[in-house]
Amino acid sequence: MTPPSHLIGEIDKRAVDRQLPDGSPYRSLSLADVLHLSKQFIVSGREVELGALENGVVPERYARNLNALSLDDQMRLLQSRVSVIGLGGLGGAVTEILARIGIGRLSLFDADLFEDSNLNRQFLSNLDDLGSPKAEAAATRLGRINPSVEVHTAKIRVDKENSEALLEGSDAIVDCLDNIQTRFIIEDTARTIGCPLVSAAVAGASGYLTTVFPSDPGLISVFGPREAAAEKGSEASLGCLPQAVTFLATLECSEIIKIILRRGSLLRGKLLTADMMDNTFEILDLH
Repeated sequence: MTPPSHLIGEIDKRAVDRQLPDGSPYRSLSLADVLHLSKQFIVSGREVELGALENGVVPERYARNLNALSLDDQMRLLQSRVSVIGLGGLGGAVTEILARIGIGRLSLFDADLFEDSNLNRQFLSNLDDLGSPKAEAAATRLGRINPSVEVHTAKIRVDKENSEALLEGSDAIVDCLDNIQTRFIIEDTARTIGCPLVSAAVAGASGYLTTVFPSDPGLISVFGPREAAAEKGSEASLGCLPQAVTFLATLECSEIIKIILRRGSLLRGKLLTADMMDNTFEILDLH
């Protein structure tokens, strides 16, 4: 969608010259101006930011993404849609990182409510939200972090019957589940809709991560045949420590960003394992 010319004119009028810490010049549009123009022209903040980037103006909230990301990179992120399944420890951290870097559309799914035991690791949880839906907390949190992100949330358990309808149109899917059988269902759906899947799990202070494209063998290489796989992974007995959760969530986001930008080395056909107590990190070939 091409922004209206009068919006582009206002963006150009409000843009100011600034410098990065290394002295590199750029033209900047403040967050206050993004919000003002969104309201004035009755368009989303995402559309304002895309209009700015298309015309060489950097929304100031993304200024520190330069020069690691180009203006085209930032536009590609804003134009993308990522679906996150599970909004607990991994999912809460994943959604926050993706919103901050500027993924433009996030679809978030979780049927659970917050409880006391979530407070040790789940970024979306706090004392005021105990007993409330995780999906609602995610929408509220992201609205406070980056109102330009278009957020769709659903208090729903993704299953074989609804997964295709919920995930269709995603550019990438993030598996933040604690149920191995549901992981296989999500993988099947990702294959059907032709979408890459990033999957991770945490147990104690350790965890794993892999990236699966539709043509890959995928999770069978990690868990073995699905009919023989357990319902729950090792986290059921070893717990989930916050440092491991945050570390694996960061790696999931890194894979998602590389998928969308189509650059960098992916953990496709590989399994990264990490033990943070022993500081051992390995990448295993799954072929």
